[in-house]
Amino acid sequence: MPRLAALRLILVAIATGLWIAACQPSPPPTTEAPTPLAQGSGATGGVESELRLGVLLPATGDLSAIGQPMVKGIDFLVETVNACGGVLSKPIAYIKADDRTDPVAGTEAATKLVQVDNVGAIVGAFASSVSAAAISVAAPNKVVMVSPGSTSPVFTERAKKGELDKFWNRTAPPDTYQAAALANLAFKKGLKNVATIAINNDYGVGFERVFVETFEKLGGTITNKANPTRYDPKAATFEAEVRGALGSKPDGLAAILYPETGGAILKAAYEQGLLTGVQVLLTDGVQTEDFAQLVGKSPDGKLILAGALGTVPGADGKSLDTFAKAFQEKTNTALGAYVPHSYDAAALIAIAAEAAKSGRGEAIAAQLRTVANPPGEEVSDVCQALALAREGKEVNYQGASGNVDLDEFGDVQGSYDVWTFTDAGKIEVVDRVSS
Repeated sequence: MPRLAALRLILVAIATGLWIAACQPSPPPTTEAPTPLAQGSGATGGVESELRLGVLLPATGDLSAIGQPMVKGIDFLVETVNACGGVLSKPIAYIKADDRTDPVAGTEAATKLVQVDNVGAIVGAFASSVSAAAISVAAPNKVVMVSPGSTSPVFTERAKKGELDKFWNRTAPPDTYQAAALANLAFKKGLKNVATIAINNDYGVGFERVFVETFEKLGGTITNKANPTRYDPKAATFEAEVRGALGSKPDGLAAILYPETGGAILKAAYEQGLLTGVQVLLTDGVQTEDFAQLVGKSPDGKLILAGALGTVPGADGKSLDTFAKAFQEKTNTALGAYVPHSYDAAALIAIAAEAAKSGRGEAIAAQLRTVANPPGEEVSDVCQALALAREGKEVNYQGASGNVDLDEFGDVQGSYDVWTFTDAGKIEVVDRVSS
């Protein structure tokens, strides 16, 4: 091509590109300009003079039905705190991110919260796989994470190795307790031969492992132990998985699932006639009324999951009734699973920042377990706790979800509610079981 013609083409391309760029709509204005994290300066997460709080929870994706009410719990906390003076004499700077129940999306969102929004602490994530990805961003940048629902035992193991320092904590107990509680429930119900099916991620596999160990110690048999059924949440169909789990004709099925994919799995099991005479055991991940509707009804109109039993970390804090009433009045939303744990996660961060006189992650981490644990004045009202912290007094926050005493690995212990689906598809708590 002649050089002059080539030059003309280049100039046309440049002009066209500039025109296209000029015609693109401007991004919508934001209510808050993010403060970039200083690169190469040794800066740590957060700023000294204010609390910048990030939220990393699923507004969309497989766990969104549970995640959305959890976010409302944190909204309620932030509104309550800001109305009684805020933290460090300023309103909490509050930045929300949707992790889409996906580790890749969660990593991207956590990176933005840490490196662009410059948060000092993050409430989240919910899915253990997302938290595992996000803590790899947060901890090296000295940003505190307090998860209201990531229950995989992997985090305890990593904390014991010293990998997470004090930057990882959670207000829901790990699955080492819940899985044992579900095994105790299965044995209490007279089940002897139980199959397992689990989502193939940190949450599912960790839960399954502890359930199997505990149920066998109680004297039960895991029918598919030699070939455990672990499903890919991105799979299109699950017929082979349910045949693998239920082909041995167990009297119970411990199903460690997420809602959307879990609904398809149990529906496939029913359609193949594999749930007849099988007691279905569920976990916290599917404790929504929508889940029962996903699985559906039998030809005679009966709910397939009516009578299924499940466990979920119980909320038994001294202030639970007061919190539940105030939350429902304010949001017109029923108090769902992990909502009290979400409120308490944000409350602990706020009180710790006030006690530290700093919004930086390192300072919050240094105070978080101090304000959660004895000694200190027991107080369940977050505004009262903040007032005590401002005066330099010791606080022992008592949460709506429980006493939220954090051990050296950032874990809490707790009891578990036993819940079921009624014939009408409603969730009803019928018992309590310990680990």
